[in-house]
Formats: sequence, C-alpha cells, structure tokens
Amino acid sequence: MNDSIEEHATPVPGSLRPGGRTARTRAAVRDAVLTGLSEHGYPALTVEYVAEHSGVHKTTLYRRWGSVEGLLADALDLAGEDAWTPPDTGSLSGDLRALAHEVVEAFGDPATGAAPTAFVGAAFQSPRAAEALHTFYAERFRRCEDVVTRAVTRGEAPRGTDAGAVVRAVSAPLFLRLFVTREPVDGAIADQAAQAALAAVKAGSFVAA
Repeated sequence: MNDSIEEHATPVPGSLRPGGRTARTRAAVRDAVLTGLSEHGYPALTVEYVAEHSGVHKTTLYRRWGSVEGLLADALDLAGEDAWTPPDTGSLSGDLRALAHEVVEAFGDPATGAAPTAFVGAAFQSPRAAEALHTFYAERFRRCEDVVTRAVTRGEAPRGTDAGAVVRAVSAPLFLRLFVTREPVDGAIADQAAQAALAAVKAGSFVAA
C-alpha cells in the first residue's frame, strides 16, 4: 500500500474516531443530534441546531462531519461502540423473550423511542443514514448470536441453526408493527414474537437444508 496516500487521504466526514479531550466533543455532538431528532425529526435537523445545542462551532462541525448526514452517521457509529451485551437468562426461551422486550422498551414508549424511531425514518431519506443504520444493527445482531450459540451448546437448538436468522426473527414482527402497520407493541406482543421464534428454532426451521 502507498503510505503517502494513506497518510494524506481525506477522511470521510463522520468517520473520525477522536479520543481523549475530543471524545467529549463527539459525545456532546451526539447528544445534540439525538435531541434534535427527538424534538424535530430528521428533515428539520440542521448543523446550526447541533452547533447551538452542543456548544461546538458550526465550522468545526462542517470540517469534521461535513453535513447532517455525517453527524447522523457518527451518532449511530458512537452508539454501536457501547458495551451492550445480549441477555443471558440461562435459557433460550428467556433470552429471546428478553430481546423482544428490549425492542418494545426502546421503541414502544414515545419518550424513549423518539430518537431511535427518527433514526429509522432518516434511513429512508438518506443513503448515508441507511448505511449507518445497517452497520449499527449488523453489529447488534452479531452480538446477539451468542444467545443461539449458547442454546446449541445446551441442546436447546439443533446444530447448524442460523443464529443471525433467529435473532432477526424475534425483532421482525415487532418492527413490522412499529414501522409498517403502525400498530402498538407491548409485553404480550413481545412474548408472542419470542415464542414464535422459539417454536421455529425447535422445529429446525433455521437449520440450512
């Protein structure tokens, strides 16, 4: 690889991962982005709004993140760098149920669900946001695969079960209600989604033919 090109290439806006003192700046910007999404939605989010609510000058925002899309992508990127781990209740049934309830808790309450819902909405309007959202959930689902791996070890799931497909199957009916049919979700619906996924696992539906 050409070292001179690598050293001097211009980074993609929103792709920087500052550390030390600038980590606080990044966190403040992310908080402002989340607040703006919650209060006004993606179409009304502006660099000026983020500058005002983060205390970071807009020229710095433009230089480091480039645009609202860059700000949004980095906010999702930062969220994906957390230490979240999937539940470990001791059983596949309990783990799938806990995962389903986390989705309901994250999106079901208007107060807590405003920002993540706005992220999903932004993905339909911005290719950059769609890419960032895809990356975020790919990482989340990757972590969740441990739930199925443990279940196979315990003999609760057939060997060869597609772990990624299982964890997606748990959240899929919930996201359908939240973002397509616009139906309410609650604990009972979460339990139903978990039970359906569990039944499919036991039937071998997620084992590749």
